[in-house]
Amino acid sequence: MDDDRSGPETGAEALLSALDAEQRVVAKTLLGPVCVLAGAGTGKTRAITHRIAYGVATGVYPPNKVMALTFTARSAAELRSRLRPLGAGGVAARTFHSAALAQLNFFWPQVVGGDVPRLLEGKARLLGQVAEGLKLRVDTASLRDLAAEIEWRKISNMSVDAYAVAARSSRSQPGTLSVDQVIDLQNGYEALKLERRQLDFEDVLLSMAGMIESEPSVAMQVREQYRFFVVDEYQDVSPLQHHLLSLWLGSRQDLCVVGDASQTIYSFAGAKADFLLSFASAHPSATVVRLEQNYRSTPAVVDAANRLMRGRTGALNLRAAGEGAEPPEGGRRIERGLEPAITGYPSEAAEARGVAASVARLITEGTKPEDIAVLYRMNAQAAALEGALTEAGVTYQIRGSQRFFDLPEVKQAVMSLRAASVSISGEPLFKSVSDVLRSLGWSQSPPEGRGAGRDRWESLNAIMGLAEQQPPRTTFRVFTDELLERQAGQHEPTISAVTLATLHSAKGLEWPTVFVLGLSEGLVPISYATSLEQVDEERRLLYVGVTRARQRLALSWAETGASRSQVRAPSRFLAELGSRTPDARTASSR
Repeated sequence: MDDDRSGPETGAEALLSALDAEQRVVAKTLLGPVCVLAGAGTGKTRAITHRIAYGVATGVYPPNKVMALTFTARSAAELRSRLRPLGAGGVAARTFHSAALAQLNFFWPQVVGGDVPRLLEGKARLLGQVAEGLKLRVDTASLRDLAAEIEWRKISNMSVDAYAVAARSSRSQPGTLSVDQVIDLQNGYEALKLERRQLDFEDVLLSMAGMIESEPSVAMQVREQYRFFVVDEYQDVSPLQHHLLSLWLGSRQDLCVVGDASQTIYSFAGAKADFLLSFASAHPSATVVRLEQNYRSTPAVVDAANRLMRGRTGALNLRAAGEGAEPPEGGRRIERGLEPAITGYPSEAAEARGVAASVARLITEGTKPEDIAVLYRMNAQAAALEGALTEAGVTYQIRGSQRFFDLPEVKQAVMSLRAASVSISGEPLFKSVSDVLRSLGWSQSPPEGRGAGRDRWESLNAIMGLAEQQPPRTTFRVFTDELLERQAGQHEPTISAVTLATLHSAKGLEWPTVFVLGLSEGLVPISYATSLEQVDEERRLLYVGVTRARQRLALSWAETGASRSQVRAPSRFLAELGSRTPDARTASSR
């Protein structure tokens, strides 16, 4: 009988041996509100999965009463894969949307009757039909931006009327649409969706919240099902998600939230770090734990990250594992490591070639390609980089987005350029290419603001940049032949490869060696980041990029962009990341 009692306890205590002192506090604080402020590389996932497993092992948590919530299916799958070997495989780990959809499928037949309305795969087609009915001409990019505005409105928990007020004071509208036209389109979209018995992605959360608020029996059953909640990446929670979480909890307080205000990079999509930063004041009895011991990066990289965020709201002061506290059992100390390298280049093309050459040299010296990542601000920056890596013989894969030549606007541009090259000859290459791209919506000046329209322009501008980089007297036909060869030769690799990724899509990942290119004013921070809040978000985005590196971090910038007329200065953030910023004109242009 004594053995029966000591067995589970011994197993539970064994779970704690893999944690450092702060992580143990997280794991052992099982009841009441808990806020974990977890810096990059501090083992937050280890802490929360061991917390859940410890709660299950000690009998405090019935596994079927625990809900672990995160924001992507990949993160939810990672939580489940980590919980299983820890003896907590019965715990639900889901995204907000999948949890709400499961509940909606269960309750809809009881409350409303019949099956749940069909889910829309996307908003643009329906919006296009509404635009036709209103006799409005709206291009594809504006439809995508309009869909994004609807998503922002809903996850901000706003009615159309409330959105109208916000739009008139602080929201730029898609394309050439007026606020009144956008409101008409949104109202028409909601009416047509209701008529066809359809729900969009955000409606899943809104409908579930509405059921809990209006049906006491639904609220009772939901709160009976799940008693203990853990929310990862809490800095990314939207007002709508926060509202639904509050409804799931009711009057209970058994909530653990984990996040890092310095990694809030989705404010434009409705995410608010305010909920994380105000958690302690909203829950006066909360236990607040700071995880600041970084086990990922060398002290040199950690110091650079700290310099970038020093004095910012909610910023944590990271300590590398080579400094300060002992690492947990099985951990290791990390040497100081190389200081971050900063290189300037005379042009974007030279920067791409320089980075590709450095990557190729590291691989020749023995670095595995999969241990290297090259990060950038926008998808369009991949064009020059892909070509340079191909010329250097480096195999790569693009993460988190379509490959450049698979983008619809790029496919259309390549086909249009090829068709035009058959009949046009004798003109300067610049004129031939720019005439075709202008017919597709390109202009010498970028559109204001962010969104699909800006992304489309950047893609077309990247093609214009490729034309400008051609040797003198290159014919239109030769240029389009090269484009077709690039398009045909860039299949997804199935072997070890260097990762190319935007800074946004790199969040949650890490590599031994990271290059961050394009650190020029106009790119980081992006040109449409004009307010203090927007510039701060760009700073946090760069912080995410810096903290992806374990051992080696290389930063670069270019004095000119895809077009020679795009003269740029080094990013204001570079001065905080290194001792000096090299002059672009003295950097190698190889």
